[in-house]
Amino acid sequence: MRKSKPKKRSLLPDPKFKDTLVTRFVNNMMYQGKKSIAYNSFYSAIDLVEKRANENGLETWKKALANITPTVEVKSRRVGGATFQIPSEIRPDRRIALSMKWLLLYSRKRNEKTMEEKLAGEILAAAKGEGSAMKKKDDTHKMAEANKAFSHFKV
Repeated sequence: MRKSKPKKRSLLPDPKFKDTLVTRFVNNMMYQGKKSIAYNSFYSAIDLVEKRANENGLETWKKALANITPTVEVKSRRVGGATFQIPSEIRPDRRIALSMKWLLLYSRKRNEKTMEEKLAGEILAAAKGEGSAMKKKDDTHKMAEANKAFSHFKV
């Protein structure tokens, strides 16, 4: 086991919007350390969102993230030979991480041609409260609600 907790690393804000949340999202988005490509596709997706929704693209993205951010999740726990799904609250930093991962996962699975179009489409859907990432959040909450009876087995 680890002797002490590792220090939290601070992220630099992104060049265009001066927001650390954008940097965190782009870090999740990039493949093989290609950060400039990830930034370019993110900014293009935000521009597409602005054109399609006629609103501020960054605000729409933040609204989409807030909509798909879960509050509870289920964790497996073995009690007396049986495995129970125990609902538990999620730490704030993990909530953001999950919502970012879900937004990227389901935007990559979409049928549009480029990543910019896929990401823009999923952001717009999530901002409206629709889309696959929103469905994932709802399913997670339903599972936690269904297993509320086992919450006394807290991890």
